[in-house]
Amino acid sequence: MAPLSGPSTAAHPEWSQYTFTIGDNGGDGSQALAKITGVFDNAPYKVRFARFTYGPPLIQAAASGDIDLGAVGDVPPITGAAKEYGFKIVAVNRSLRPTQSQENIIVPQGSPIRNLADLRGKKLAVPQGSSAHGLALNALKSVGLTPKDVQLVFLPPADGATAFATGKVDAWAIWNPQSAIAVEHGARILAKGLPPIDQTSSYYVASDKSLADPVKRAALTDLLQRLAHEFAWAHQHTDQYAQALSQEDGISLADAKVALIAQESRVTPVLPADIAAEQQLGDAFLQAGQISVKVNVASITDSILPAGYDSSKLG
Repeated sequence: MAPLSGPSTAAHPEWSQYTFTIGDNGGDGSQALAKITGVFDNAPYKVRFARFTYGPPLIQAAASGDIDLGAVGDVPPITGAAKEYGFKIVAVNRSLRPTQSQENIIVPQGSPIRNLADLRGKKLAVPQGSSAHGLALNALKSVGLTPKDVQLVFLPPADGATAFATGKVDAWAIWNPQSAIAVEHGARILAKGLPPIDQTSSYYVASDKSLADPVKRAALTDLLQRLAHEFAWAHQHTDQYAQALSQEDGISLADAKVALIAQESRVTPVLPADIAAEQQLGDAFLQAGQISVKVNVASITDSILPAGYDSSKLG
């Protein structure tokens, strides 16, 4: 196919000195899609990808300047800011279908657990510091439970999948595509990651080192818009997107097609409502003793997209 044109076509010779590293969180297909779409082929800078299994390590890499840009769920910016700075929230990745959960708490087929209250005393697998950690916290709170009322088993996604499949845990808080694939193969959703217990948005974060210099910041904004354009194209070409997910995640094409339905999204600037939602989440983590210091979300926010930008409106 002909390469997608980038949002900025004017020559920027000063950008040629930059090599940007994009954090690929959990195999979202971005690297394979970049090759399929050619979205970076005419970029006046170089791009490389770094793979992460989930959000907290990606945040650490952004804070240290090892990556320039990456997408994470709603919790990693909170837990990351509670430990270290060096990154900012720069854009929002919103679900195209707000009624479609991006993550869920699931139980195995045939599980006697029928509702959230039944989790009392049970083993709940959670990737620590992830968006699924926030879902678990708020879901428990919604039925009057605290983390002390269940056995939280902190496992990264791959280990959580093994524990769930082998019956070593009773439930699993996890995002898509893992959740969607597990449900397709018989697991049952106990609680959907939807408001009021969860957000359906994720967040792009960038390194302070890349944001501090005005010239590099402008190039980074161009990079983000190209990445958003790539996914806008993918949502309109689902067969190619499924192939990209299958390739990156090492899953069957059938599972990839199931997963991508839950991944339709649009990229926009950060709005005051997003900051408020993140602040509420941060305060809940502090109250539950999951972090030890209060996080000021506004202080770790630096929206870089033009006002009104919406990647779903791209051709």
